[in-house]
Formats: sequence, C-alpha cells, structure tokens
Amino acid sequence: MALPLNGAVDPLPEGANGIAAEYLHDSSIASDSAVIFADDFESYSSASELSTRWNGGVYHHIDLAASRSNVFAGDQSLQFRNPKTSSEVSNTVDRLVNPELDVLFLRYYQKFDVTFNATGSSHNGCSVQASYIKNGSATPGVKADGYNKFLANCECWRGDTSEPSPGRLNVYIYHPEQRDVWGDHFFPTGTVLPWSSVPGEFGPDFVSRPDMVPELGRWNCYEFMVKANTPGSRDGRIACWFDGELVADFMNLRLRDTDTLTIDRFGVSSHIKSNTSNETFVYYDNVVAATTYVGPIATGNAAVFRGGRERQARPGRSAVMFDLRGRIVAEGDRMQTNRTGVWLVSEKSGGPHVIRVINP
Repeated sequence: MALPLNGAVDPLPEGANGIAAEYLHDSSIASDSAVIFADDFESYSSASELSTRWNGGVYHHIDLAASRSNVFAGDQSLQFRNPKTSSEVSNTVDRLVNPELDVLFLRYYQKFDVTFNATGSSHNGCSVQASYIKNGSATPGVKADGYNKFLANCECWRGDTSEPSPGRLNVYIYHPEQRDVWGDHFFPTGTVLPWSSVPGEFGPDFVSRPDMVPELGRWNCYEFMVKANTPGSRDGRIACWFDGELVADFMNLRLRDTDTLTIDRFGVSSHIKSNTSNETFVYYDNVVAATTYVGPIATGNAAVFRGGRERQARPGRSAVMFDLRGRIVAEGDRMQTNRTGVWLVSEKSGGPHVIRVINP
C-alpha cells in the first residue's frame, strides 16, 4: 500500500524535560494526569502479588530482588531468571491498557547481569502491543496486515558470539510492511533486518544514529515511544531513549490501516529461545507508562513545588506565592524573595505554576 510521506516532524524532548523532572525520586509520579501506570516494586511482599497490578500476565521465573547491587532505587526490583536450558523460556510481566491509546511512552530502568550471554532469539526489554495477544496467546509468525495487530519491542539483538553481549539496541517490530513473518529489526543507523542491503523507509527527516550496546552489570534508563499512525497516512513514529538521550527515532511509519487498532498492553520481559551457556538474570525497576515523555528519575538535592497562591500582578501577568521557608531558588521566571517565601512572576496568568528548588 503506497501512502504519502508525512510532513515535517516535531523534535522529541530529551534529558530532564519530562514528567519525572517534577517528581523527585518518582515520588507521587502516579498522580500526574499523563501517567497511566507506575511501579517501583516496593509495595509487594512477594512476587506472587505482582499480578494484582500487572494484570496482563506474569510468567515464569520471576522474583523480587533485594540485594543492593540488583536494585536501582528503594529496596526491591523485579528479577527475571533464565535457567541454563535448551528449551525456550519467556519471562514476562504485562499490563493491560484501558482505555486503549494511540501513543504510549514507557520509561523503565534495566540491568543485564554480567552473566548474560544469549544469542539469537531473545526479547529482553519492553513491549508495546495492539491486539498481538489473541485468546490469551501471543501470535508470533503471523504477519501484521494493518487490521489484525502491531507490536514494537525495545530490546537488544545479538546474532552470534562474535558480537558483544547483550547485543545492539534495536526495535523488534510486527507491522504491515514487515519483511519476514517473524518480524523485522530496526537499528538506530537505519539498517533493517532481514535484508539489510535494503534501507528502511523512514522518510526524509530520518537521522541515522550510531548503534549502541548497553554495558552488562549496569543500571540504565530506557524510554520507548510508540505512536500509531493516522490510517491512510505515514505519520507513525517509534523512538528510543537511553539515559535520557534520544538514540533511535523512526518516522514515516505505517503501523495500522484502521483507527480501531490501538495500544492495549505493554510489558517488560526476558525471553531466550535457547540458553545453553549458563543461568542468567535481568532486572527492572521504576517502570512508568504515560501519554507524554517521562525522562530519567529526578535525583539529588532538588525539590519541585507546584501550584502556589496566585494573585494578579498587572494585566497579562500573574504573581504566585510559594512558601519555601528560606530555600534557595535556582530556576524559574523573574522572582523576588522575602522572609516568607518566593514570588514567581510569570508572563501568563493561570496555572499550573512550577518552580524547582535546589538544596532544600
């Protein structure tokens, strides 16, 4: 199906310019109107309770890690164990999306254990799906046709042992123009597998970025955006961030031909088709799903104050009083201090008004 190229695309945010910047250590981030789900894995007394929040399925070798080195923040993280075996093992936690969406941002922290040594088929990151699960079962090997499903994973691909583990970051995808019944791989450079000699159709604004391989044994922040296209147009988009940096951005995509095909689930996983070298682990922490960019966790001696008591300063401007009790203001519009707080003077009346305070 030939569709017109999409017009100019908007730049995507990077760094600490998302929802998380306003919630120190992700505290209360679930209350943000753009957040549809957040889990720091601190509320569970055992892994058996995961299904109370991950309502799309919890499989198979799953536990809560408490060792300091295997937790990014707080006291617990999610642990997937892949035993040494030639049999396929698919560890997953999934969350259903209701109401279903046209665009989703999924931010999470992940660490591959230093023993991770998988090659070939391995789904070891996050997944965003639309009708990929049918009657309780996944549908691998069935091509997407614009009406039945789409799937996009942010994961690492390692073809053989000559490549460093865990492999190159890429998007594994089922879409109506996929080259193989088992799905395609989009790499940041623009290379597509299979048939890497044929470039991907990512439009004139596509920027080729270098391939990258995450470091084993280290926590990193990932974010994955999937934006379904308007049926009849090539305005779909998939992007990946690594520690707040945009590292892959695929535009000009056709993911569907009907607007009834919408994002209905997301999850994180550690699937290995054959793992005969050794037992290994993958860890996840601080998962946030939202309708806008989330960004890395806000850390350090910083606090964000929202709201404040607004008063009219003069026509077209407003003054907002924040009671900061002597704290030092480092960011914001024109501000004046007094003994009781800080006045934030903004050009527009109305809120919400936000200021960041350093060294509270």
